[in-house]
Amino acid sequence: MNQNRKSIIDMAQGAIKERADYETPTKKRTLTLQLVFSPDSERRQIGVAVTAKSKLEPTNPVGTALYLTGDGNGELTAVEMVPQIPGQQDMVGGEQEEPATLRLVKGA
Repeated sequence: MNQNRKSIIDMAQGAIKERADYETPTKKRTLTLQLVFSPDSERRQIGVAVTAKSKLEPTNPVGTALYLTGDGNGELTAVEMVPQIPGQQDMVGGEQEEPATLRLVKGA
């Protein structure tokens, strides 16, 4: 048998493997090699087109917490919870800002 047997990714003078290496992740991602085989009408030659597709994993979700309260005018308001009382200083001298407030629309 032929001692020069290789994997399909070694074909095209190494260009397929080069495309895969180009997409080598530095962060977690999915790598897909799409191979499309196109035989000619006489089935003597088969064209092969390879596309390397990568998809980054989504970032970590960002979370917050809201609490419901009245706004003093009889309207319901959602206020973002903050780690300290607004105006209070933390251990390094920073001051807690006022929390973000959402206006809730009735009937929405």
